[in-house]
Amino acid sequence: MSPSVERRSLLLRGVLDLCLLALLRDRPVYGYELTRRLAERDLLVAGGSSYPLLARLEKAGLVESESRPSDTGPPRKYYSLTPAGHDALSQGATEWLTVAASVTALLRPVSETRTGEEDS
Repeated sequence: MSPSVERRSLLLRGVLDLCLLALLRDRPVYGYELTRRLAERDLLVAGGSSYPLLARLEKAGLVESESRPSDTGPPRKYYSLTPAGHDALSQGATEWLTVAASVTALLRPVSETRTGEEDS
């Protein structure tokens, strides 16, 4: 694994629970679809790694699950936010946006310097 891929993986690991809560904000979603929707946003997660996290979120009372029939095979487990999950998402989003703004402010001069070097 390259250093940049490893760094990105570590960064994502720190906010993956928040990303999953955000994907569940509007409607119940089954596990594989969550992984696919993360990948669509270039947040690549190994197929099985979201399930242990979903189980932890469920144990913490932030999500709940129900089994639903599937047209294409065995029943699927759909996850949805609980009221506590909505609260955790709101609080986590506020915290993340604050941290992201601070990190962006620190890194912006580095990015601008690199862009200027490329233009020369």
